[in-house]
Amino acid sequence: MVQILKERNGGNTLDNDKQPTSKRPGKKKMSTGQKIITGVVSILAVLLVISGIVFYHYFQSALKPLDPKSEEVVQVDIPMGASSKQIGSILQDKKIVKNGSVFNYYVKSHNYSGLRAGYYQLKASMTLNQVAKRLQQGGTSEPIQSTKGKVLIPEGAGIADVANKISSTTDFSKGEFLSLMKNQSYMKSLEKQYPNLLSSSMAAKDVRYHLEGYLYPATYIVNKHMSLKSLVNQMVAHTNDELSPYYKKIKKQNLTVQQVLTLASLVEREGVSQSYRRQISGVFFNRIDQGMPLQSDVAVEYAIGHHKQHLSAKDLQSDSPYNLYKFAGYGPGPFNNPSMSAIKAVLNPSDRSKGYLYFVANTKTGKIYFSKTLAEHNKRVDSLSKVNN
Repeated sequence: MVQILKERNGGNTLDNDKQPTSKRPGKKKMSTGQKIITGVVSILAVLLVISGIVFYHYFQSALKPLDPKSEEVVQVDIPMGASSKQIGSILQDKKIVKNGSVFNYYVKSHNYSGLRAGYYQLKASMTLNQVAKRLQQGGTSEPIQSTKGKVLIPEGAGIADVANKISSTTDFSKGEFLSLMKNQSYMKSLEKQYPNLLSSSMAAKDVRYHLEGYLYPATYIVNKHMSLKSLVNQMVAHTNDELSPYYKKIKKQNLTVQQVLTLASLVEREGVSQSYRRQISGVFFNRIDQGMPLQSDVAVEYAIGHHKQHLSAKDLQSDSPYNLYKFAGYGPGPFNNPSMSAIKAVLNPSDRSKGYLYFVANTKTGKIYFSKTLAEHNKRVDSLSKVNN
């Protein structure tokens, strides 16, 4: 028999084997704010780890060549006094290295000092070590060519066209060429070397480019160590060689070389055959003698800075001194680099005695019609309006 002991306590009866449970202190619950803070810290920690991994891989990749397979040679100009940080930025902009800051860190951590100014021929396939060592050796004082090439200057190409040709076929950039075309000390040195050729150009006012018209149209070989100045010198020297037999004739006709080349640059674009070019030259001289503007579309396009199929009334009123629709005379100078054919046409104009003052071309057939009066000219223009439009 199991004896059940009962104890009375305030009327409640408890089984002896069921002891009252003791209250133990539990874990304190986290507040909502604490949970949020903990979550944010955890996320930041994860992001920090991920960022560290990403940065590490990026840094390691930046230490390697930007493009290991690249064979393209890029000309880089490091200015005098540039810091390693500035050099890194230049190399990044030229796409030689992936990151300029990494390059800066690399040269400092590897004690590469004495990086020198000058022009360098570099590739994206070079390692940072190769680039740094090359910069320690020093560059050239002028741009050089990395490969042999040819530059073809077409007849009637302007300075802007020549700039595009040079940048597309050599290591020289368009900006470098156009900057040289504005270099007055260089212009003066050329004038001193070729006074008969360039004195009238250098004396002219409001000239956009003093060598416009003086870069002879031809094919030029660009050798490995040729500088940009050497290339331009060849073009100017070629023009001087071609014009030398005509300097006395130009002076005898009371013209300057600048005036001859200006008219030749218009004739180059206005006429195709030598016969037409000589007649157009005669028209231009007749208009100049009468104080009339030459009214050439070629001049207006140069004045506004680009070619247009149809010039507007606003274009014709451009205030540029090159706008020979608005202003009489020769203007500042040539509009392109003319051929000897056009130059000879200016030196030997035809049909001046016929008094032609106007001309218009049939754009379909190329035939040019010459007129003495404006009324006759307008009649021609009206009859060709359907064909030319």
